[in-house]
Parts: sequence; structure tokens; C-alpha cells
Amino acid sequence: MKIMKSCVALALASLACAAHAQSGSANWNGFYIGANAGQANGSSKMTTSVVFSPTGYFASSSTPAISSSGSGKVKPSGFAGGVDLGYNWQSGAVLVGAEFDWNSVGANKTRSASATYPCCAPTSYTVTEKSSIGDMMTLRGRIGYVHGNSLFYATAGGAQARIKLEDQFSDTFATAKESFKSSKSKTAAIYGVGYEYAFPKNWSLKAEYLHADFGKVSGTSTNLTAFTPPIAFPSNTFTHSSKTSLDLLRIGVNYRF
Repeated sequence: MKIMKSCVALALASLACAAHAQSGSANWNGFYIGANAGQANGSSKMTTSVVFSPTGYFASSSTPAISSSGSGKVKPSGFAGGVDLGYNWQSGAVLVGAEFDWNSVGANKTRSASATYPCCAPTSYTVTEKSSIGDMMTLRGRIGYVHGNSLFYATAGGAQARIKLEDQFSDTFATAKESFKSSKSKTAAIYGVGYEYAFPKNWSLKAEYLHADFGKVSGTSTNLTAFTPPIAFPSNTFTHSSKTSLDLLRIGVNYRF
């Protein structure tokens, strides 16, 4: 994240120098295509819980302990890069536009929490949770103010991203194991701000920040096994969930037709 902020700061400084060195106003009207790259930083609230059953594997004191250990936050982060296509309408200093983009997002993070069973020390259990944010598409409107070759804009619209949840449970009491995976395409409102500077020959460079809240991915599993050979305990139902938001900071280059 620090490297990406430095890159954006450098890009903005370069644009400021260019703006000082050049005069005149750019024509933003028409179609454009481009590419972008940046840093994706997410925040996921994770939960893992299990229901006590008198015919199940766990003691009554174990299930609330597991639920407590399974509650936490992770911050998936990684590189994001993609392409965009848009159209601008300019009237004087006012610009209105629409943009579609696709980004490959490689943001993920894993947390692990271990604790001793309240009933059965020194044996312990471990909850492992992983949140991932995959490919994302957005369709957004833009409204901006043109000053010389500079464009200052706000943007908002809809986004769709692949949100993945991968959880595991294990213990040292009887080699218990449980796992859960879910991958869903989630939609959300997305909004942000940006700055774009027009260079000669229809090229422009931009810096942009976007935010989206993709809500919750959740599900249940009944695949707990324990002992050797494994014995299944389907009456112990596990519930897993993650609630994920995304902040995207990127720079990009566009070519106007």
C-alpha cells in the first residue's frame, strides 16, 4: 500500500508539472479506451460458529468458545489491473460521462485462531479463515469539472466482484476436521473520485479512488469428522460468513478517439 501511494503521489506530481508547463484546454468529447493498475485493499468481517448438539462431538462449553475464536477481521490486499472503455460529453467546463471497466483483482488474506478447549485442557482447536476478492467489473457514471487540461471528477455506479470464503476447523483432541468453501458473484454500489490530465495526441493519465461494500457471503456445513478411523458428526452444524468491502487506488492511461 505504501508503494502504491508513492506511485500515485509521483503521478500527481508529474501531472502538476505538466499542467504548469502547458497551456490551452483539452477536448474530452468522445470515446476512449485505457488501462489501469493499482492496489486493492479489502476489509472482511469473518465469523465461524457451531451449534451444540447432545448427539454431537462437542461439549456444551466448546461451542461458544469456538464461536468466539471464529470472530475476527482480515484485510485482503493485492494487485489490481485491467482495462476500461468510456464516453465523455463536454459542455464548457462541465463533463458528463460513462465508463465500463474490468479488473483482475488478487486480494486475499488468512487469519488463524487457536485456543484450549474449556472442558479438556491441554487439547486445543484451531479456526482458519481466508477471504479473497477476485475479478471485478464496474459500470459507472462520471461528472466532472474541466480546467485547462485537467479534469476533476466524481464517479458512481454498480460493481460486480467474485468474493471467496475458505474456512477450516481442526483440533488436537481427536483429530477433528471440518471445512467450508464458497465463491459467489456479488454486486454493490461503487463510488469515488479522480483526477485526469490530458496530454497531446489524445492521451491522458489519471489517478482514481473507488470504494464498494459487497455485503455478506455465508453458508453452512455438516462435514465434521473426528477420531481414527473418521466418524462423522452431522448434527454439529457449522455456520461461516464474511462481510467484505473494497478500497481501490489506481492510476491509468486513456486514449481518446
